[in-house]
Amino acid sequence: MAGIKGKNTAPEIRVRSYLHRHGFRFRLHGRQLPGKPDVVLPKYRTVIFVHGCFWHRHRGCPFAYSPRGNAGFWKAKLDGNAERDQRQRKELRKSGWKVRTVWECETDEKHLRQLVSGLLRGNAD
Repeated sequence: MAGIKGKNTAPEIRVRSYLHRHGFRFRLHGRQLPGKPDVVLPKYRTVIFVHGCFWHRHRGCPFAYSPRGNAGFWKAKLDGNAERDQRQRKELRKSGWKVRTVWECETDEKHLRQLVSGLLRGNAD
């Protein structure tokens, strides 16, 4: 597990590149915000989390499987990640931020286009 990156992952870089190509300017890894969002768009008062489907339990996704070995550990670990994500989203909304989540399996052109159009319309979640 030591080799697993927490920042600058391939899906995160795809999202950032797409946003930048479409004229969005942003900050990275907002340390002062709950959950340290991957992308912070101050102009839109919006944060974006780029989540791995496995680690953050993307419902219905084939990448969000549960390992068979040491099942108790993995269930507690992965359920804890999902609960923490939910708490952090709630805190951010209370502070007046719009919260978007981009899943690892949704970093293709179609989904990123929807993300950008939602940002321009002011939609979140």
